Amino acid sequence: MLKRIVKSYDYTLIAVILVLSIFGLVMVYSSSMVTAVARWDLPSDFFYEKQIRHLIIGLILFTIMAIIPYPLYKSNKVLVPLVIGSVFGLFALQFFGHTAGNAESWFKLGALGSIQPSEFVKLGVIIYLSAVYSKKQEYINVFNKGVIPPLFYLLIVCGLIVLQPDIGTAMIIFLVACTIIICSGMNWKSFAKLLSILVGTILIAIPVIIMNKDKIFTEKRLERFTGFLDPFSTEKYEGYQLVNSYVAIGNGGLTGVGFGQSTQKYGYLPEPHTDFIMAVISEELGLIGVAFVIICLGTIVLKGIRTAIKSNDPFGSMLAAGISSMIGIQTMINLGGITGLIPITGVTLPFISYGGSSMIQLFLSVGLLVNVSMKTRYDAVYKKGQAIPEQSEGISGL
Repeated sequence: MLKRIVKSYDYTLIAVILVLSIFGLVMVYSSSMVTAVARWDLPSDFFYEKQIRHLIIGLILFTIMAIIPYPLYKSNKVLVPLVIGSVFGLFALQFFGHTAGNAESWFKLGALGSIQPSEFVKLGVIIYLSAVYSKKQEYINVFNKGVIPPLFYLLIVCGLIVLQPDIGTAMIIFLVACTIIICSGMNWKSFAKLLSILVGTILIAIPVIIMNKDKIFTEKRLERFTGFLDPFSTEKYEGYQLVNSYVAIGNGGLTGVGFGQSTQKYGYLPEPHTDFIMAVISEELGLIGVAFVIICLGTIVLKGIRTAIKSNDPFGSMLAAGISSMIGIQTMINLGGITGLIPITGVTLPFISYGGSSMIQLFLSVGLLVNVSMKTRYDAVYKKGQAIPEQSEGISGL
């Protein structure tokens, strides 16, 4: 039985995750070596060495998440602390948070660095909504009982994240939640009601936004839109990042200028190892390097969607759909920002950009995805659609 479980893991998916992460580690070194010295007066390998530690911690947690039976996360013993902890953590940021990048999104942990709670809330929302909607399958179309209650948690966490303000993360969580809701099994009538409530909420919010437009649409926030709409007219100010991103992408061509040879990382791109790391990849490795990253990320997303479709367990199916959509949406927002398709949001590129909280959360998420994939493959090969006997409940959880 143990051999069957080991054989059921998707080693192609695991290999793609590892290769992409190692590639990202190398690119963090290349993109941050100048910034570390010139901007922060640190050793050239400072961010690289920190990212190695993030990667090691992530791999350990990935292994744990890939082994522990994922149905355990459906228990109230997990969900209740998860909900309370995430809300409390986001609320505490309003009083004890550290401001960086115009957002109060971090807790400083002294020598240990900092942690960004909203990154882990992404996975928390996926687990919570997947668990609750899988438990409510028998009355998923009873609107007041099956659809609405779980959404209060979503509204609270999104509201607290917007207050930081971190619009990009709130947008990702909201869109991922929409994906899970679509996959929950509710009929179109319930879905139409949900949409009408959303539209009504927006209409009610518009007058409030207009009355508080000076507080909501601050100069800093408006700069993101002016820089996005016409970057070349403000290339020394609001459009500075985007114009230099264009230059980096244009310099790369098909094969790039060579690893480590980017010129835009010499102070022209303010965040070359985080938000704009793909611009550096494009300049140094060209279209080939960009295609490699997109193909790897696309493979992870498509394999997650395939797992969601094939899984016979509603909880596992929604987990796979939520995790794969999170990676896909985050990738599109990041790439959309550096190419000028959408305003820059500060969202990092999964598995590539520098960042401890982001990297660790992603490894937790894909570890869970690998777990669901293994269970789905195990059932398809060895269960063959038969009912799982009571005494094998522990194994089915794997």
